[in-house]
Amino acid sequence: MKEFAKDKHVEQMKEYKEVFWVNDGYTGIYDDTEITEEMVREASDRLKRFAPYIMKAFPETVETGGIIESPLREIPEMKKYLENRYGISVPGKVFLKCDSHLAVSGSVKARGGIYEILKLAEKIALEEGLLREGDDYSVMAGEEFRKLFSGYKVAVGSTGNLGLSIGIISAELGFDVTVHMSADARQWKKDMLRSKGVTVVEYPDDYQKAVAEGRKTAADNPKCHFVDDESSKDLFCGYAVASERIKKQFEEQGIMPSEENPVFVYLPCGVGGAPGGVTYGLKKMFGDNIHCFFAEPTHAPCMMLGLVTGKHDEISCRDIGIDGKTNADGLAVGRPSPLVSNVMETLLEGAYTVDDAQLIPLAENLLELEEIYIEPSACAAFPGIKDIVLSDKYKDSAAKGTHVFWATGGSMVPLELRFED
Repeated sequence: MKEFAKDKHVEQMKEYKEVFWVNDGYTGIYDDTEITEEMVREASDRLKRFAPYIMKAFPETVETGGIIESPLREIPEMKKYLENRYGISVPGKVFLKCDSHLAVSGSVKARGGIYEILKLAEKIALEEGLLREGDDYSVMAGEEFRKLFSGYKVAVGSTGNLGLSIGIISAELGFDVTVHMSADARQWKKDMLRSKGVTVVEYPDDYQKAVAEGRKTAADNPKCHFVDDESSKDLFCGYAVASERIKKQFEEQGIMPSEENPVFVYLPCGVGGAPGGVTYGLKKMFGDNIHCFFAEPTHAPCMMLGLVTGKHDEISCRDIGIDGKTNADGLAVGRPSPLVSNVMETLLEGAYTVDDAQLIPLAENLLELEEIYIEPSACAAFPGIKDIVLSDKYKDSAAKGTHVFWATGGSMVPLELRFED
């Protein structure tokens, strides 16, 4: 085990304790050219261009006009449960952002993952002359496009949900797609991908190994596009588009983020891409009137570790003796994304860790009280409200604010496996 400067949060993490950390480096400002608002606008525009194709390929999106979006639901009964469970009072309203029920692949990964593959398909189709600027993109559901894309490969390393989104959209377009999956990925996700014609390669190691092997096999093939969950700007920008959508939903719910009504957002975090992209978009949209916090398992707190130590992706959980073994399969990551960790250095207000034992009871109660099922790993978001309401820094603003838990997956989980430990 490597030695690092003593820090109370790192010491608590080593002991697998639940930790709440407030980011002293937060400024709310990120002006680097690594990610720009223009890049996010381009992502939003491209998704609108593809809406006719999405409607045709995935009829379940007809109701939303081919835009893959999830509802924002108030959860008053779950709020009461959380108040009783943690012995707290939450005066403001509590909502669930149901990315657990996004069309096509049933998780937050449908945002960035599908966007990256659509961007790739557009580039190839334009270069090959099958698609022209101004065309109705529904033509891309045609057989001539599938034949074109069959000559190209897509690869990705995943713990599960990103693999589903990449695999489903790539196979639908006609790409030859391979998903490299880590040992902690659920078997049903592997089975579903294979049923759609996706090649699934399994590894006995963790997420980083699956990503590394996927990257290596794609490196020597100019016709193979590797979706790099650790550093993809396209993934990040696809996730960030969520801010534009939730702004409209806030307006419909009568929520106007302001100093008088701050909004607290709780986001489960694995390697960091999805919560990082969402946080970036929200901070650009609402500034200091919205407060974002990441939730991680006590056995895999990679983003918090990278930010607390200032080492970002140069430190892993294993470096301090943390085993990375968690039932929160989508969050089972030992080293954070270098891209996201650096962007979050000034945009993320804090993070907290959650013991696995909390996850299934939270999922069961959400289903019983609100008739909503989300993956237990997505329930890592819920305990954060206790940390915020009881914290010296945030308790006053939390008392007058609105709280949003970002559900990251769940609607595609088979009924018989919903509460599998």
